[in-house]
Formats: sequence, C-alpha cells, structure tokens
Amino acid sequence: MSQEYRTGREGEFTYRGYTLEELQEMELDEVAELLPARKRRSIERGLSVEQRKLLEEAREKGEEESANNPIRTHLRDMPVLPEFVGKTFAVYSGQEFGRVRVEPEMIGHYLGEFQLTRTSVEHGQAGIGATRSSKFVPLK
Repeated sequence: MSQEYRTGREGEFTYRGYTLEELQEMELDEVAELLPARKRRSIERGLSVEQRKLLEEAREKGEEESANNPIRTHLRDMPVLPEFVGKTFAVYSGQEFGRVRVEPEMIGHYLGEFQLTRTSVEHGQAGIGATRSSKFVPLK
C-alpha cells in the first residue's frame, strides 16, 4: 500500500511518522508535503473556490455539530485533510448524499472514495410481460 499509516503499540495513529495532533497543528503546505503526489499537486496548484469554501466550513463546524448536521458537498475530488478527522460529510454520489464520517486512516484519500457511485444490481426472475426472449423461460 502506498499510504504509510499505522497504529503504534499504544494504539496511537501515525501518518508518515506524525501523530494526528501534530498533523492537525501543521499548515496546509506542510501537510501537502506528506500527501501522495496527486493530492499534493492539487494543493500546490491551489484549491478551487469551492474547495476553499468547504475547507472553511469544516474549520468552523465542530465534531458534534457536523454529526447532527453533516457538511453537504458535491466535491468528491477534495483530499481528506487532518482538519476533517472526526467530522461528518454528506458526499453526493450522483443520486443521493451519503454520510461519510472521516477517520484518521482516511487522510490522503479523496472524499469520493468513501461514497460509491455505482450499486450492484440484483435482477429478478423473468415473468409475463418482461421481454420477448424471456417468454421461453419457464415460470415455475
């Protein structure tokens, strides 16, 4: 796995040698240096207006407030930052908003990775009035 995170003997979370508290105290540029290349590049090139707005909203809301009233977003390409840990987001899947509670292990991924856009289809049996090819399928 390209991501380096592990829990120590005491069960303490670390990401590339830094604890969660140390990561949360860092500036955005310092955190970007630790992220994988694609996420680092998107931050270095500058976050979009929508992404900056989402970041500000996440900084303003507390953990309990976001749990009751999640932060709604269409930004599936927003990298998960240490400031998001403990907060709940409602990420749009193209059809509905699904709740995503950010855990420390999610740092360095995108928000959209945790809200699937496709569901598995379970077809029922063919019956009367289905299609022409199904009229030869026995009904019993």
